[in-house]
Amino acid sequence: MHFIGIDLAWGERNPSGVAVLDEAGALVHLSAARTDDEIVEAIQPYLKGGVVVGIDAPLVVTNATGNRAAEQALNRDFARFDAGAHPVNAGIQAFADGTRGGRISARLGLDLNPDSTKDRRAVEVYPHPATVALFKLGRTLKYKNKQGRSLSQLREEMRTLLGLLESLATATPPLRLIGNDQWRAQVAAVESATTKAQLRGVEDQVDAVICAYVVLYRQQRPGDTTTYGEYPDGYIVTPTLPTGLSPSPRPPRVAGQVQQVRRAVAAYEADFPAIRAAAAEATEVVTGILDDAGLNYLSVTGRAKSVASFAEKAARTADGVPLYDDPLGQIHDTIGLRVITYVPSDVAAVAELLAEDAVVLDDRDMGRETASQGRFGYASRHLSIRLSPEDQLDHPAVGQREIQVQIRTVLQHAWAEFEHDIRYKGTVPEEFRADFDRRFTLAAGLIELADQEFATIRERLQEQLGVAEIAQKANESTIAPRELAAFLAGEFHGAAWSRPEHYAWIAGLVESLGIANLADLATAIRAVDAEAITRQMGYRRPSGAVRRLDDILLASYGEEYVTLPGNAHRRDRLRARLSKLTDQR
Repeated sequence: MHFIGIDLAWGERNPSGVAVLDEAGALVHLSAARTDDEIVEAIQPYLKGGVVVGIDAPLVVTNATGNRAAEQALNRDFARFDAGAHPVNAGIQAFADGTRGGRISARLGLDLNPDSTKDRRAVEVYPHPATVALFKLGRTLKYKNKQGRSLSQLREEMRTLLGLLESLATATPPLRLIGNDQWRAQVAAVESATTKAQLRGVEDQVDAVICAYVVLYRQQRPGDTTTYGEYPDGYIVTPTLPTGLSPSPRPPRVAGQVQQVRRAVAAYEADFPAIRAAAAEATEVVTGILDDAGLNYLSVTGRAKSVASFAEKAARTADGVPLYDDPLGQIHDTIGLRVITYVPSDVAAVAELLAEDAVVLDDRDMGRETASQGRFGYASRHLSIRLSPEDQLDHPAVGQREIQVQIRTVLQHAWAEFEHDIRYKGTVPEEFRADFDRRFTLAAGLIELADQEFATIRERLQEQLGVAEIAQKANESTIAPRELAAFLAGEFHGAAWSRPEHYAWIAGLVESLGIANLADLATAIRAVDAEAITRQMGYRRPSGAVRRLDDILLASYGEEYVTLPGNAHRRDRLRARLSKLTDQR
C-alpha cells in the first residue's frame, strides 16, 4: 500500500505538490503538477496494492454560505495556534460546480468516506494543524508568503520545517526523507532561492509530504487522530491536538520601533556622505586590483545604498515584529559593487583575484546553485568582502566596511536586470505568471548557450595565435598598443585577454624603460624564464597578457620599474610582488 499526499491548488493555473510514501514511510516520489491529468499521471503507478490519499483541499462542500461544520470545529481547537481554516462554501466560484479534489478522486476511484476500508480511498487533510499537533508547536511556522514576511524569514521558517520533518525518521510511524534525491533537491532549492516565488515552488511539495504523512499516521495510529466534521457535509482529518498544549505568546512589538528606525535612519543619513565616499573609493580599489592583474572586464560600478532605501529596509517587519533590532549593525549591503565581464571564465578569474587581494566573508555562486537543481535561471557570483589590512590603511574611508560584490557576464547581467525589472518593479498578473516563468527560464538557457559560444570563440582565437611575429619597423621609436596586443597574444600563448586601455598603459611603461620597439621587447622577455616567474607568483588561473609582461618587467628591472611615474598609484602592490619574486629565488 502507498500513502499519497496532494497539496492541491484550487485551479490549474498554480502548481500542486504530489508526494508518495511506501508502507515503511520512505518517500518514493515527489513532484509538482498543474493539471488534473498531470496529477493523475503522477499517482497512477502507485495505485496497485491499495492507496490512501490525503488531499489538502476541500473534497465535500454542501453549504451555500459561511463555514462548513468541519472548519468551525477545527478552528475551535487550532485557530489560537494560527492554524485555523478559511471559510469554504458553494458560493465560492471554485466550488460552484463541485470540488477539484472530488473530481480527481472520482477519476482515481477513491472513496471519500473517512470511515471507508476500501483499497482506494481519500481524506481531506490540512498541513497547518497537523504540524502544530505533530511537533507540539506553540504557533504555526510562518513559511508561507504573506505581506511583511521577508525572503530571509521565509527561508528560515522553511528550514525549520524541513528539519522537523526529517526528525520524524525515528517517530512512529517513521518518515524517511533524507535518502530521496527529490527531497534533497528541495532542500537545496531552499538554500539557493533568491526570490519568494522560488520558495513557493518548494512549499507545495513539502506540504504534499505532510499530507502523505498524515494519512500514514492515521493508518497506523487511528486513536491519535481526529476527524472534524462528518462525511456528508465535509470533514478534515488531522493528528489530535496534544492535551495541555497551549499557544505561545505572540512576539511583542519592539517598543519604540518607529523611534528606533528614525534614529537609525538619522544616523545613516548623517554618515551617508562618508558611505558614498567609501563606495567610490571601494570601486576604485577593486578596479585597481583588476587592472593591476591585467584582467579583461566590461565595467566596474559601485553605489552607496540611498537613505530612502536604507529607511525602507530598516522598517521592514514580519508579523508585526521588526526584522532588524539594530539596523545599522545588521544591514550589510550599504556598499554594493558590480563587475561585468565578457565570458564566464572571467567571472571566476575576478572572484579568485578578489579572494587573493581582499578578505572574503561570503562567496555564493548562484549560477552553480541553480544548475545543481537542474534548472536555468539567475546566474551571478556574489561575494561579501573587506579590504585587506594593508588596503584598509591606504583607504581609511573604506576601512573595515563590508562590500557586497556581484560578478556576472554581460549577458547574465541583461537577464538579471530585465527579470528584476519585470518581477519587482512591475505587476505580473497571476494568469501570466506561469508563462513568464517559462519564458524567463527559456531565455536563461539561451543566454547560457550564448556565453558558452562566446567563450569558445575566444578559446579558438587564442589557439590560432602562434609564436609572436615582430613586424614593427626598425625606425619606429614607440610601440603602438594595438601592435603590442597582437605581439603579446602570440608571445604568451593561452594568456587571458586584457582591456584595450591596459595595453596603452603598459606600452607607456615599456617606453619609459627605454624599450623602443618590439624587437627589443622580445629580447627583454626572452632573456628571462617567463614560465618560472608565473610559477613563482602562484597564479591559480592563467593571468592576463598585460600582467604577464608586467611580472617580467618587474622581475627584470626591479626597483627601477617600481619607481616609474606610471606606477605611482601601485608602488606598494608592486613592492609586495617583487618581494614574492625575490624571496623564492
